[in-house]
Amino acid sequence: MYPELGQFALILALLLAVLLSVVPLVGAITGRDNLQAFARPLATGQFVFIALAFALLTQAFLVDDFSVAYVANNSNSLLPWYYKFSAVWGGHEGSLLLWILMLAGWTLAVAVFSRRLPTVMVSQVLSVLGMVSVGFLLFIVLTSNPFDRLLPNVPADGADLNPLLQDFGLIVHPPMLYMGYVGFSVAFAFAIAALINGRLDAAWARWSRPWTTVAWSFLSVGIALGSWWAYYELGWGGWWFWDPVENASLLPWLAGTALMHSLAVTEKRGVFKSWTVLLAIVTFALSLLGTFLVRSGVLTSVHAFASDPTRGAFLLGLLAFTIVSSLTLYAFRAPVVHARSSYGGLSREIFLLLNNVLLVAATLLVLVGTLYPLVLDYLDMGRLSIGEPFFNLTFSPLAVAVGLLLGAGIFSRWKKTDGGWLARQLLWPAATSLVITAAALSYYGSFTPWAFAGLLSATWVTVATLRDLWLKSSSKKGRWHGLRRQSRSYYGMVLGHLGLALTMAGATVVSNYGVERDVRMAPGDTAEIGELRFYFAEIGSRQGANFTATYGRFEITSDGEPIATLFPEKRQYVVQRNMMTEAGIDAGLFRDLFVALGEEVSGDAWAVRLQYKPLIRWLWLGALFMAAGGFLAIADRRYRIRDKVAVSEPAAPSAANPAATAGTREVLS
Repeated sequence: MYPELGQFALILALLLAVLLSVVPLVGAITGRDNLQAFARPLATGQFVFIALAFALLTQAFLVDDFSVAYVANNSNSLLPWYYKFSAVWGGHEGSLLLWILMLAGWTLAVAVFSRRLPTVMVSQVLSVLGMVSVGFLLFIVLTSNPFDRLLPNVPADGADLNPLLQDFGLIVHPPMLYMGYVGFSVAFAFAIAALINGRLDAAWARWSRPWTTVAWSFLSVGIALGSWWAYYELGWGGWWFWDPVENASLLPWLAGTALMHSLAVTEKRGVFKSWTVLLAIVTFALSLLGTFLVRSGVLTSVHAFASDPTRGAFLLGLLAFTIVSSLTLYAFRAPVVHARSSYGGLSREIFLLLNNVLLVAATLLVLVGTLYPLVLDYLDMGRLSIGEPFFNLTFSPLAVAVGLLLGAGIFSRWKKTDGGWLARQLLWPAATSLVITAAALSYYGSFTPWAFAGLLSATWVTVATLRDLWLKSSSKKGRWHGLRRQSRSYYGMVLGHLGLALTMAGATVVSNYGVERDVRMAPGDTAEIGELRFYFAEIGSRQGANFTATYGRFEITSDGEPIATLFPEKRQYVVQRNMMTEAGIDAGLFRDLFVALGEEVSGDAWAVRLQYKPLIRWLWLGALFMAAGGFLAIADRRYRIRDKVAVSEPAAPSAANPAATAGTREVLS
């Protein structure tokens, strides 16, 4: 009964989504307030029924209802309850339901937190979000129903969750990632509503910025969690493999970063309007592309959920419809938008524009490198592998250039910047950055061009950001007063830039100075990495909740002083008989020591992977800094205060007057 109730709830949510996509939009076009008033109740109702369906699927997992096919395929009675909970999104159908739940949640959030916005704009935004919901709800109801039954042949037990997913990472990584993916649908909806109205002004940019920033922050956390999960769970010790699905999450992050900066220029100076709208469309399209890659069957990856061609065709159609329809609207409406502002060649506008160019170039690079091999394979034109060497060689220069440009742009001014003044401002940070970079390279004992470029770029961003903070906090009332008078938005920018510097520094150092050794060891053997001595003390076994594990005890010393004792494991899961590696890691702010137990090679000897990972934690710490900066920025006062701008009662939007809106326009201060 409960599964059927969940399926019925999804059908009701689909009906409400159809109404949400039609009724408020008709009301906005015709100027009928009574139809627009349905937008918020419909958004609420849609969320309630989708949440009910999600709760009923969760209940089926927790009570081991193996009559539900999805539960039987992704759970087992021996599975700990917290993994049963995360198994709800451990497969295709459940992860898609989580996606839809978050889309409904974002829609409800817009309905609740946008009461200060014009009714016409909110109605159109919610209507666009309703259209997106219709597409995904049709997808799950028609091709991916998570409540399908196995009656009357109900299995006695489930097939178990993929052992790779029986980890804390599954609990936190997909929800954070999906919050970012789906959150960009709000920026997309605001862009489409603005195109319909012909109202691409500073107020629109201000309304869009908080939603875009929140989505970007969640996506930053989600990508970092995925990187961390792969690092400690797969046993390889890597933090980024340029896997196509990893790239699929990086693509909207890069485009979203460009969108955030472009929105800032549009809000502040009223320029880049058409470009900003295009970025919003592209960012959401790239989010949909990631969904297609994971669920279409075109990839064979630990990330891939489904291989059903029907599902892939449906998603490809949804992606094509979204891109074609939105770009068609853009083609008709964007040319009527004109910017009246002017700016010089060294202005902050130019620096942000160049920033956008580099980010978009990086996006296109990753996109082509990801899709080109897939297209060749699909057309039977041969197989081509584009992996880490290609991306490192081509992506790294763009990342370094973004950092160098960012540090210089911090000191630029809106409209016009004097070249001589800017050069004087940059002189001290440049000299300091060179000295710090040289000292770091001397500490690690070798020089490589990419290590120098990466560390210089990271140091340059850090020094420039801190110097700007120092200059801005200057006050006759004291430094503390100067710091307090800065806005939360400014501090969010500072945290974001410092986070980028931390990530760049961590990636550069661990890539150039990390050490990895694959050795054959038996209990009593010793291996060395530099001054570190790894002693294989013993081999043992233990029993887990649904697995048996063989573990090794490794004692690590430096100059005879004990540093850490690690217990890497080789696990075999009871149901699927899969073997999994659990690495032993001694984590630190400045280095990680990593030991992974491989296969037993002969007698009591094992293949062992030993690694020294300098500054690897800075990668994820930097991502957290960036996300924290985003969350702090949206707490800025100007997003919570409104100014009432009196306007006459205009007519409903029409071809002659597309920007008309009804009622009093409330503009965020």
